[in-house]
Amino acid sequence: MKVSGFSIVRNGAKFDYPFIESISSILPICDEFVVAVGNSEDGTLEQIRAINDPKIKIIETIWDEKLRTGGTILAQQTDIALANITGDWGIYLQADEVIHEKYLPIIKEAMRTNLDNRKIEGLLIKYLHFYGSYDYCANSRSWYRQEIRIIRNRIGVQSWKDAQGFRIDHRKMNVNFVNAFVHHYGWVKHPKVMQDKVIEFNKLWHEDKWVEQNIPQQSEFDFSNIDSIKKFDETHPQVMAERLAKYNWSFIPPTRIKKSIKTLLLDWIEKNFGIRLAEYRNFKLIRR
Repeated sequence: MKVSGFSIVRNGAKFDYPFIESISSILPICDEFVVAVGNSEDGTLEQIRAINDPKIKIIETIWDEKLRTGGTILAQQTDIALANITGDWGIYLQADEVIHEKYLPIIKEAMRTNLDNRKIEGLLIKYLHFYGSYDYCANSRSWYRQEIRIIRNRIGVQSWKDAQGFRIDHRKMNVNFVNAFVHHYGWVKHPKVMQDKVIEFNKLWHEDKWVEQNIPQQSEFDFSNIDSIKKFDETHPQVMAERLAKYNWSFIPPTRIKKSIKTLLLDWIEKNFGIRLAEYRNFKLIRR
């Protein structure tokens, strides 16, 4: 069984993405790692080269600045990386996603177990969405609970919409479940960097005028706009140790969160019955 990792990144240093930690976290179980590095202005390419691991294959790309609708450029770049993997399985991590080392054996065993079951086209992994600091996770209905992060290679898989997930010929993929988590750190940045990232990121969806009119033009991001949050009391991946030690801003979680009656009812149903009604699922779960 050959395993390929793949990812995309552009200006990862400028916007404080843990892209080096992301690659390093999954590298131990990969036979190769393909990363499409977009034209950057901050030394992102040089930092990836400095990892100096023969498993890593870098593809330098130029992002099309005209693709400003629906995050299409993210899917396009993901497909470039995907087209260059050679493994039986491909593990996709975005530049702000990290895998805890305790999940590596579980993920590898899941790939091995499902290798000969051609009905399984991908594997589903759960998510922890860190928010504001490394001590809190967002956990409301607006944050996805799981997504396809492992795909079977050479069966026509393509990145879907803004690269959150994958499909085959526009249909949902048949997947199995892996009891592991992705640590998503995209919303843990210094408030100044977070604000810059939000403005720049929205330009992948909208024209400059829309961004100016709809995104607050402020110096720092307001982390208080969160509808549900919980304390994180477990450990972070070892590759994140240095980044955690450099944490240098204050985050105070909101004490009072306003919710609509509809949201309160849906939250109550989920808490008491374990069912998230009307949940978006870009996959078809095949249970054994």
